[in-house]
Amino acid sequence: MSKTSTRDLLLFLAGLLQLAATTTGLGVNYGTIANNLPPPAEVANFLKTKTIINAIKLFDANPDILRAFANTNISVTVSVGNGDIPNLVQLPAAKNWVAANIAPFYPQTKIIRILVGNEIIHIGNRDWIYNLVPAMKSMNTALMEAGFKHIKLSTPNTPGCLGSSEPPSQGRFRMGYDKDIILPMLQFLSETKSAFMINPYPYFIYNPTMADYMLFKKNKGIYDNYTKLTYYNMFDAQMDSLYSAMKAIGFADVPIVVAETGWPSAGDPDQPAATLDNAATFNWHLVKRVISGIGTPLMPKKKFETYIFALFNENQKPGPTSERNFGLFRPDFTPVYDAGVMLKGEQTPAQPKPEPGAPGRKWCVPRPNTSNAALQENLDWICIQGIDCGPIQPGGACFQPDTLWDHAQYAMNAYYSANGRNDFNCDFKQTGQITTNNPSK
Repeated sequence: MSKTSTRDLLLFLAGLLQLAATTTGLGVNYGTIANNLPPPAEVANFLKTKTIINAIKLFDANPDILRAFANTNISVTVSVGNGDIPNLVQLPAAKNWVAANIAPFYPQTKIIRILVGNEIIHIGNRDWIYNLVPAMKSMNTALMEAGFKHIKLSTPNTPGCLGSSEPPSQGRFRMGYDKDIILPMLQFLSETKSAFMINPYPYFIYNPTMADYMLFKKNKGIYDNYTKLTYYNMFDAQMDSLYSAMKAIGFADVPIVVAETGWPSAGDPDQPAATLDNAATFNWHLVKRVISGIGTPLMPKKKFETYIFALFNENQKPGPTSERNFGLFRPDFTPVYDAGVMLKGEQTPAQPKPEPGAPGRKWCVPRPNTSNAALQENLDWICIQGIDCGPIQPGGACFQPDTLWDHAQYAMNAYYSANGRNDFNCDFKQTGQITTNNPSK
């Protein structure tokens, strides 16, 4: 078989693999602004053998990383620098970029997407903004002519691309950009079966009065009068605001990918929200939500390809302390906290989870003197979070004893168990407590 036919066969097989998986599931942003990170080959092996993470997103097209991830079956998204956008409008430049940054590595390295710039509308450089979609089109043509027909194009946006976002059903794109930039971008994404990419960060708009809502904790929710839907976390609200904006201009069919989201585990004294507990709470619930396929109120039962920011704490990032503490892992691969991304058997050392029946097993139960109103509120909230409440319905295996206390106790412990038995999963606005006594006995 000739070299040409072998290459064509490899490209064909790579395309089949990418078509077979419409989403890559859970990914991480692999940043490298640090002087103490492990070699890329060790990173690739760690992600493949120790975690459930099956995709990485790069802020460049680092050749060492691309080589290291060859034959791992981990999906890779690469990025074009913002300053390169105007030049890439010209097809020869786009072809040169593809030849230098994609051709030497694909398909052995499972490159699924090229991002043209990062947060361009947010940055506000008009030269970059008005050349963005033309550069995406030029890059797509270069990919097609090179035979890389299954690599998609997109660009990450911040929620700032929306002019209105509350309530979620009334999300709309910013006037001035909606028709000139967003509309042609969505047309291109729809035609090429690519995704609109968004960077939703509840952390960056943290409000202490809404902390439970931002951290996926139990709360009363926020009601949307237009759809009669209640939102129990800001992440869902941000996603549905974007969906509503896309639907309003006729592109509800374009899939949404979460290019970045996360929470820092440490910060400066004037960053009280940047704590280890908050980071663990946010990312643990985010991971569970992503892999569960619950979706959002306006997009039920949808799995969103999601990239957590970030893989490592990066000790040379500029800015406040929080910028250097978004990582899930330290450079020696030890978890900063348990985010629920380790494979079974690869426990986070600081938070071992005993097997059922083992000494030290814990349960979540209501605190004594918890009011019936609070118990009912807990029960109602848990049963719409993807927890199976069938056993406590009439005729269910755990329906008896038929008391609000027993039903709420079952639901609270089911939620606690399903989310990894972390103490913060038994808070319920301070109505839950941990016990080592099995409440079913």
